[in-house]
Amino acid sequence: MADLKLGMIGLDTSHVKIFVQLLNETENEQHVSGGRVVIGYPGGSSDFKLSMDRVEGYTSELRDNYGIKIVDTPEQVADFADAILLTAVDGRSHLDLFRTIAPFGKPVFIDKPLTVSYKDAVAIMKIAEHYKVTVMSCSVRRYAQRILQAKTNNDYGAIVNVDCFGTLAFESTQPGFFWYGIHIVECLYALLGSGCKEVITFAGEASDIVIGTWEDGRVGSMRGNHLLNKSQGVWIHREKATEFIDTSVEEKSKYVTMLEQIIKMCNTGKSDIDPLETIEIIRFIEAANESRITGKTVRL
Repeated sequence: MADLKLGMIGLDTSHVKIFVQLLNETENEQHVSGGRVVIGYPGGSSDFKLSMDRVEGYTSELRDNYGIKIVDTPEQVADFADAILLTAVDGRSHLDLFRTIAPFGKPVFIDKPLTVSYKDAVAIMKIAEHYKVTVMSCSVRRYAQRILQAKTNNDYGAIVNVDCFGTLAFESTQPGFFWYGIHIVECLYALLGSGCKEVITFAGEASDIVIGTWEDGRVGSMRGNHLLNKSQGVWIHREKATEFIDTSVEEKSKYVTMLEQIIKMCNTGKSDIDPLETIEIIRFIEAANESRITGKTVRL
């Protein structure tokens, strides 16, 4: 089977370089087969400094070092490619970009966050349903190898509660936990799945803590560290024991695993992440942001 022709929309994130290295460099020992980035649209958000500071450099690198065709519109990418990687770093832009490319009917991976509001997340999924487009969106951290292993390991009984932690930075254009917090939330959902009914946030100088209560009584928490010590991990509380996972330790790159799932999604038309779970993650973060301001419990 010939490699999929992949198109990138939004060349303003470090993921652009990581994805192209793994997909296009066949000599790379971690090479992911099945797809190759061949076309890209730079994009960029003029009011988002991080976006504008990066877009020119990554665009030049893809064009000059990898021979990737750079075009002027997202529509040109969607028309030429077999599948699309919507990598624009600005979650605010994802709905409008997706609305532009959805009529072409190509599978789309939308890099985290899917959107920065529940309303926009629902809109994307409705558009996808209308045009029969398969959509996958996530943080790469849910594909940490040890999280995947823990999901299938029942030696110590079922998972009862989960506590996740990691670095938490804020970016004014991406509300609250949508910037870095989403990585921690994705770990939570990778292990507990959907079904959270309410959240409450406790904001502190050194860290923020969000506690979610699931409909079946399970509890999941995320602790975001403002000190930027870069530690990350998960405590998984089971019926018979508690285990700790350091999500920074990798036997296999989580980017490799995620890209393998993206290629599979593009070929089969089915994502391994339920779209309803993805929507709930956005609502969880939105509710956690609201609770951070009000100090009250917020229902999803």
